[in-house]
Amino acid sequence: MEPGRAGRLLLLLLLPALGAAALGEFDPYRVLGVGRSSSQADIKKAYKRLAREWHPDKNKDPGAEDKFIQISKAYEILSNEEKRANFDRYGDAGESQGFAQQHHRQFHRFHDGFYFDESFFHFPFNSERRDTSDEKYLLHFSHYINEIVPDSFKKPYLIKITSDWCFSCIHIEPVWKEVAQELEALGAGIGVVHAGYERRLAHHLGAHSTPTLLGLINGKITFFHNAVVRENLRQFVENLLPGNLVEKITDKNYIHFLSDWKKDNKPHVLLFDHMPVVPLLYKLTAFAYRDYLSFGYVYVGLRGTEELSSQYNINVYTPTMMIFKEHIDRPADVVQAREMKKQLIDDFLSQNKFLMVARLTNQRLFQELCPVKKSHRQRKHCVVLLTGEGEKFAEAYEAFLTFAVANTKDTLRFVHIYSDRQPEFAEALLMDEEKYRGRSAVVILERRNNAGKIAYKALEEAWQGSKEDNFILLDLLDQLRTDPGLLSWETVVADLNDELAPMFLVRWFYSTLDYISDCWDSLFHSNWREMMPLLSLLFSALFILFGTVIVQAFSDSSDTRDSPPSGKEETAAKMEKNDASFSKESNRIPKKGFVEVTELTDINYTSNLVRLRPGHMNVVLILSNSTKTPLLQKFALEVYTFTGSSSLHFSFLSLDKHREWLEYLLEFAQDAAPIPNQYDKHFLERDYTGYVLALNGHKKYFCLFKPHRSGDEGGTLGLCEDYDALQHTEARGKPSCSPGSRSIKNKLHKLSFWMERLLEGSLQRFYIPSWPALD
Repeated sequence: MEPGRAGRLLLLLLLPALGAAALGEFDPYRVLGVGRSSSQADIKKAYKRLAREWHPDKNKDPGAEDKFIQISKAYEILSNEEKRANFDRYGDAGESQGFAQQHHRQFHRFHDGFYFDESFFHFPFNSERRDTSDEKYLLHFSHYINEIVPDSFKKPYLIKITSDWCFSCIHIEPVWKEVAQELEALGAGIGVVHAGYERRLAHHLGAHSTPTLLGLINGKITFFHNAVVRENLRQFVENLLPGNLVEKITDKNYIHFLSDWKKDNKPHVLLFDHMPVVPLLYKLTAFAYRDYLSFGYVYVGLRGTEELSSQYNINVYTPTMMIFKEHIDRPADVVQAREMKKQLIDDFLSQNKFLMVARLTNQRLFQELCPVKKSHRQRKHCVVLLTGEGEKFAEAYEAFLTFAVANTKDTLRFVHIYSDRQPEFAEALLMDEEKYRGRSAVVILERRNNAGKIAYKALEEAWQGSKEDNFILLDLLDQLRTDPGLLSWETVVADLNDELAPMFLVRWFYSTLDYISDCWDSLFHSNWREMMPLLSLLFSALFILFGTVIVQAFSDSSDTRDSPPSGKEETAAKMEKNDASFSKESNRIPKKGFVEVTELTDINYTSNLVRLRPGHMNVVLILSNSTKTPLLQKFALEVYTFTGSSSLHFSFLSLDKHREWLEYLLEFAQDAAPIPNQYDKHFLERDYTGYVLALNGHKKYFCLFKPHRSGDEGGTLGLCEDYDALQHTEARGKPSCSPGSRSIKNKLHKLSFWMERLLEGSLQRFYIPSWPALD
């Protein structure tokens, strides 16, 4: 055999092995733990078992979410015969080309022994060939909702929406990589959304094309509309931050700035640097710590900062950060470095987040300064000064501050509180209020739980700051170190009032400004696809309005004007007008005199649920053969007023036939159904009758109504609701009331209120990967 022909034959033999090695990353059979010859029943059984085990709502393992996604993806492939056949043949389900299939298509035989490989040009169109630096930034929907959005209140996020076969995505890749690394080092968050795999998240973010860049801060999304260059992206992230984070400090205002610690109840931070503008690193830091610290910036090269630099002996050639607490004449802590790094600043600020004797102004601050003890070694005691405002209490406060500075320890926190602003807290700790009226008191306490229970001991005499008071307090703290039982008194305190919360009118004003700003930004920066629904609605309303006016203005009403209507005609006109107004006010008038409820079976399952039109929902009642008649009667009465809506369909499902389908659905609802245990004999006896599911077949989610459990059914014996009695009277000629029927009907009590919330869209939604087969 010729050497060339032998080499080509060897290459053909090696291609399948190379393909298997290339995509050995994901094997749906291995994920579900089934063999390649397994039946659909075995695959479904394995999927249900693994889905219950790895569901993120029931499994708190950090990798549970990724594992659940893999399980769902594996089941999606193996439950579809076409995808399963593609995977068995090519090693890929057909969504993206497998390695073997790629090489089968890439190599074309033009002549005997001649092949052409398109990979020679190295076009990086799909995700396998693109730079993998984005992998650590990839976002999933649940990760974005549960972690990224809450974290956006601490730092802004720059998010990129990309996809495969995107030419523009390739062009911005070098700039994006450089800016992402730079901003991440400064403290900003970075995220990447692959629109091909995370369509739900991309739609949630409002991204209709790729690439799309957007910013996220305080849960609010802002789109980037400029050229993708480094300077524009940095400026975009900087513009996301509030404008009042850092105050410019000079010789004229530094005393006023540092003296605001008492009003703000925060330490104040000054950064001295020779840059004319505030560095982005410092702004991002100020945003992250804005709840704990106030920030100021001093440009040492500016005329008018000489006195400030001389006062604190600043080296103008080295960036310096100082933190001031109760004393503004000297800093409480200082750090200097030629290059201020984020880690250095975080370590410095995290150790100085609170004043030496912070004032308890809200419950959050109380929980942070005086945490609940977790173990004997982690005990932390709070020494609380209950005092008042004004010069009358100044001497006692200064003495307490001096004592705190001299006795600061890791296990002790010194705080103070204004008794007149937190009266409930003071009353719970001071038994004899008359004894301390107009005077300060000191209490040592330890929080026992988050419900407000504390153990404490108060000084017997009022705190005046004398040497004797200092000795007594110091002696108690020494005893407490060896005898935790010294705190012999216990009480429960209510949550503290938020003293610094803005008034309602102020919050309403700022909310209105944010809303106007969002509308303005959407009007001038949104693309036509985003604006089309709004413009369509606006022009439709204008057309209807002006069309009605024009028709009324030019309508021929001469006959009506010439001959005045008679009394009967006038009365009839008024009645027609009243009927018209009633029809406008009634937005859900039933079109029929009965409720059409069909049984959900395997015959109509696809048309009534799986392929239900977008915007339509099927409201399904769960019943059994023994409860069918009373439940259907009550269900019809509860939903009758909603039958005028063309988007609602009503069905019932037999629990005796389809219990397994229902239990599978309820597994995706938090705490809606327990995880079945094969050793639990009573699990199959669980009563689901009276459950109501609102199923959205298009978007693959459902809402759940749990039956109303009546606490006292004995008191209803012999009684009937008027409407039920009337129905029985009309049907049988005499009133009838069955206690068993009454208790079953009570399961659907308040179902009409649940239907109102369903139409409002305020019910919790439970999403599923795909609708299971009913059989």
